[in-house]
Amino acid sequence: MIVRSLDRDHARRQLASQASARTTPVSPGAVSGRCRGRRGGAGGPCTADVQPICCCDPAGAATVLLVEPHRPRRHRGRRAAHPRRRPHARTHRREPDVSAVLSWPRPAGRVPGRVDGQAARTDAVVRTGAVVLLWCALLLVSYWWAAGGGVQDLSGTAGGLTSAGRLTGLLASLLLLVQVLLMARLPVLERAYGQDRLARHHRIVGLVSFDLLLAHLVLITWGYADGALSRTPATLWELTVDYPGMLLAVAGTACLVMVVVTSVRAARRRLRYESWHLLHLYAYLGVGLALPHQLWTGQEFLDSRAATVFWWGLWAASAGAVLVWRLGLPVWRNARHRLRVAAVVPEDDGVVSVHLTGRRLDRLSASAGQFFTWRFLAGPGWTRGHPYSLSAAPDGRSLRITVKDLGDGSRALGAVRPGTRVLAEGPYGRLSARARSRPKVAFLAAGVGVTPLRALAEELPYAPGDAVLLYRFRDRPLFADELTALARQRGLQVLWLPGPRRAPDSWLGAGVGDADDRTLLTAWVPDLADRDVYVCGPEAWADEVRRTTSAAGVPADRVHVESFGW
Repeated sequence: MIVRSLDRDHARRQLASQASARTTPVSPGAVSGRCRGRRGGAGGPCTADVQPICCCDPAGAATVLLVEPHRPRRHRGRRAAHPRRRPHARTHRREPDVSAVLSWPRPAGRVPGRVDGQAARTDAVVRTGAVVLLWCALLLVSYWWAAGGGVQDLSGTAGGLTSAGRLTGLLASLLLLVQVLLMARLPVLERAYGQDRLARHHRIVGLVSFDLLLAHLVLITWGYADGALSRTPATLWELTVDYPGMLLAVAGTACLVMVVVTSVRAARRRLRYESWHLLHLYAYLGVGLALPHQLWTGQEFLDSRAATVFWWGLWAASAGAVLVWRLGLPVWRNARHRLRVAAVVPEDDGVVSVHLTGRRLDRLSASAGQFFTWRFLAGPGWTRGHPYSLSAAPDGRSLRITVKDLGDGSRALGAVRPGTRVLAEGPYGRLSARARSRPKVAFLAAGVGVTPLRALAEELPYAPGDAVLLYRFRDRPLFADELTALARQRGLQVLWLPGPRRAPDSWLGAGVGDADDRTLLTAWVPDLADRDVYVCGPEAWADEVRRTTSAAGVPADRVHVESFGW
């Protein structure tokens, strides 16, 4: 592979000519450079097979690096040296030392091969099936309510209030259990949705179920008070004290109120992630306390054998899913793999990489791009989990995460000592090879969000030139040496985008020109609409990227984003 240094003028003309051929103009400030040729050569235009990988070098110098992807040839026997072949001359820039960057064995999946997209299609079927099952369950519950006289009871005031309260209670109960299943770490749902999407659905379902729960409480109490608002406080007290399970239901409702209040965005911003996560676990207690009164006294639970089996079965399935997948599997995996810190390596100001080892890591079933929830047993605060992505492809012997100091518990990782025991829950996430459906891929990263994409660029199968990374960073990029090594060894194209964001509604950095985001993106990656696009960065930045990729014609199901904003 040949690395050439370019001056600004020629690279600007080269990209502009390529863009004009695609009828998509590019700002003159987009990229820059001119080929100098090899030592002793006159220089000149770059050939068509040279692919741009950098709009500037990682340090911000005014150069462009172009890489000719290596194209292996098949030979029979020993080939004589070409009489005009000359050894590669050194460029004027000394390349970084990358001798140890990819020293571990590569997984076999990194050999370029056929991408059939079967896993992505299977996950799409699972998502469709989950939605159909939810609607069927909602209709079934509504049918049982109607068959039990719920519609006829709406004719009277007190009976109508009570009947409406029963319906809202049934729907609230169903959605509460669905909410539990969404975050029970069921493998089939984790693979199909990814934890960030499950968390968003969990939030929406949770708010709807909470509203229905409050409506149930008000309507039932009002109905039992014969429609007299003045009697509702006394009626609520009588129901709480006299009816089986109602005292537990009130305590469970109080837990759910606390969870919902702390999940409102205004309150969520004031809490550390770890504190919010710990409080959020009270939702399990709330659901467990709120539902038994319906199982014991509810008319719809007692009058129909099918309804009784349905509700008890759904409750048992939800509890079993939490016990097996949320609690049992992590405990078993940690006992089996016994993760420990092997080394802590500073990468940049406030950024460290933590290397971990353990037993039988080849059976952990982790893939590049996935994340774990980590707990480092190094003193106070170990009970609080931290979600961090793998920053290197797992090799069966070690794992690596790279963490930026954000003040939410990540600051202490720089002082973690080798040998520290680590509890890990995972792997989770759909930002992996499983989501891929196209031979070509594009990675768009910002800041420390490059960590899972760097691992994906190492593990995914692709031919030289079929993968491109656009990397936004403010001062210095992470893994500059490793990304350069991937460009040399795998043919990864890397486009460095340094500097602050040029505008609040743009995901690009200053200095790329005045053209809009879509024009620049399609100029750099002209076949973007035919690629899978992996995105990782701050949530607001990722939203701008998604808007740009949508405008560029990339289907939403081929834009894969992982966010820890939940």
